[in-house]
Amino acid sequence: MIFALILSGLVVVFIAQNAQVAELQFLMWSLVVSQALLLILVLAVGVLTGWVLHAWFSHRRRQRRALAEAAGKVRGV
Repeated sequence: MIFALILSGLVVVFIAQNAQVAELQFLMWSLVVSQALLLILVLAVGVLTGWVLHAWFSHRRRQRRALAEAAGKVRGV
């Protein structure tokens, strides 16, 4: 609970210090958004990407182990 309170306080300070408006341009789109919101969005996309890639590689590793164990059991019989 103390950790959550400290983290919440840091988030509030972060948002207060980065309240300036930033213009984001991508191809033909243009968006004006708070720097804090933009940074939080980029962090969320990075965390989500890392989580998905980790899950995908872990799944592939488990599949390879299962196939190797199945092949070993077939050969051993």
